[in-house]
Amino acid sequence: MTKSIRCTRVNHMNVALQNFDASVDHFRKLYGADFLLDIPSREWHAGLVEMGRVIFELFVPHDFLLNFRYGPHYVGVEYQADMDKVREAVAAHGIRIVRDIGVAIHTHPADCFGVAFEFYGNYFHDNDWPLLGGQKMRPAAYWRDEHPLGLTGLKSYTVAVSDIDAAKTFFQSFLSAEVVYEAPRAAIAARAVGLQVADAVVELITPVKDGTLQRHLHQFGDGIRSTVFGVRDIEQARRYFTERGVNLVPGGAPNTFAVPAEANLGVIFEFSE
Repeated sequence: MTKSIRCTRVNHMNVALQNFDASVDHFRKLYGADFLLDIPSREWHAGLVEMGRVIFELFVPHDFLLNFRYGPHYVGVEYQADMDKVREAVAAHGIRIVRDIGVAIHTHPADCFGVAFEFYGNYFHDNDWPLLGGQKMRPAAYWRDEHPLGLTGLKSYTVAVSDIDAAKTFFQSFLSAEVVYEAPRAAIAARAVGLQVADAVVELITPVKDGTLQRHLHQFGDGIRSTVFGVRDIEQARRYFTERGVNLVPGGAPNTFAVPAEANLGVIFEFSE
């Protein structure tokens, strides 16, 4: 039987953006995000920001020339997992590794339906962060009850795919995913399969006719389309953005909305109770 990874939790979403300082400033101003860690390197300027206890690692190439055709996008997602078992499963599935730093690896997105999965043995959310004065991240209660957006954490992330049955089989085999729902997504002319992987849902979405998702796939191909934040009150969250002049669009699922890519540095955030 092919080995399968049982991840512990999502550590962070990985995104490629164009301007590091402007990106950190945007997330701070619009979402009240905290800047956790600055990670400059020879290849890119990276760093961690957090909002609603959802961490994003920002990757900004020093020269964006080779990225302009594709633009800002989701690179992948990092999971906490047993690294010995990860390496066994990656080898068993014949998945290429595009970056190996010993304590963590990134898989080749072409082998994983457009997602570069990063695996790491440790957890970020309980760290003491020097840029926060040696403190830990704000507690969940702050984001839910005190911050005016009322964030309740990572609800899911969506992955656009052209072959949803093959993608479902892959996630079940590689990441021990369990199907938790199947549903139409009329707002984006798609259908969805929700998969539980560790502590969050991965929602696979595929077009059923021409529409928003079909156009997205034509432009970007398979891969992560959005991060879905949970909120305490969807109308409260909607008011938060409209009061700040953000033009919202319908989310993929009923009773959700999205901050579109053009208002969010090129990446989509969705919000759902």
